[in-house]
Amino acid sequence: MQKQARQMKIRELLNRCEVGNQHDLMLLLEDNGIKVAQATLSRDCSELGLVRTRGLKGYRLMLPEENTGNIIKGLVGMEVLSLHSNETTIIVRTLTGRAHGVGSFIDQLKNPMILGTIAGDDTVIVIPSSVSQISQVISYIQENLSKN
Repeated sequence: MQKQARQMKIRELLNRCEVGNQHDLMLLLEDNGIKVAQATLSRDCSELGLVRTRGLKGYRLMLPEENTGNIIKGLVGMEVLSLHSNETTIIVRTLTGRAHGVGSFIDQLKNPMILGTIAGDDTVIVIPSSVSQISQVISYIQENLSKN
């Protein structure tokens, strides 16, 4: 129940306040009587599908919403610089500091052709479920990151 209550409070805070990053979110939670470790908060953010988007006042953590999917898709698409692959792996190059958001977006697509992603600072490794589907996975990623 503690996890559910904490995640409910995170949703409430994000709907009520503009939160720029996980550290700010952790401070807001502490102000509301919820002490949480950084690793736990990071897992909560991942489970809630939080995305960090750029707004007029800078970056902001947001909850994903179905009706904002195209907006997020366009923003994430602007953060991708290139896609490359070899026989086993797909590499997505992003703007500096945006790989985690792009990787999270790809993971949230929940495509069975993609086993998962690993994100660094400006690079996402996309692991396909079958090497024979590399070109299909690249096409799928490109299609889902297009701005239209």
